[in-house]
Parts: sequence; C-alpha cells; structure tokens
Amino acid sequence: MTVYLIAQVKVTDDAWIPDYAAKVHDLAAKHGGKYLSRSGSITALEGDAPDCDVVALITFPSLEAARAFADDPEYAPFAKARQAGSDSRLFVIDDTDATGGIPYLPAG
Repeated sequence: MTVYLIAQVKVTDDAWIPDYAAKVHDLAAKHGGKYLSRSGSITALEGDAPDCDVVALITFPSLEAARAFADDPEYAPFAKARQAGSDSRLFVIDDTDATGGIPYLPAG
C-alpha cells in the first residue's frame, strides 16, 4: 500500500542542508521513495500554516519501505544532522480514505 512521508522542518542551523539536500533523495530512492515536493512555499488556505520552513512529501511503496529508509544506517548521519539543526516532524500516512466515501481510495 502506498504511503506518504511528510516532513515538516523548521531550520535552526542551516549547516546540514547542502549535504542533506544533495544526497538524501538518493537514499529515499534506494527504498522505493520518490520526492513529490520539497518546498518552502507554504500557503495556508484555512487555519495557520505549520510553523516550519520546508515541507517535504515523499511517496513510498509501503510503510515497511518508509521505515527501511528512516532506519537505514546510511541515512543515520543525515537524520542526526537534521535533528541537530532543526525542529522536525516526520510522519507517514497511507493512501486510504478514513470515512470510506471516496470510491477510488481503499477504505481506511
């Protein structure tokens, strides 16, 4: 089942960004991940925009693949650098419909 990793990142020290931005997309791809967006252009349509500088959206073929990416020893130094230089929230959602009313999504 397709899942989406959503990262909300508020940068506190940007020293980690060049290396992370240049290399982490290849590590995600190693686990079947594909970036759909990595943007600082965040526009609130309702309520407040998240308190972050960047939102990244990465699709993975499964929750296991997303976890394998997050747990990959090659990713560990990048994650550590990001965690030291930002306030980050990473979470995964699947491609289901929680209420079951959208016919082209599986019921959640």
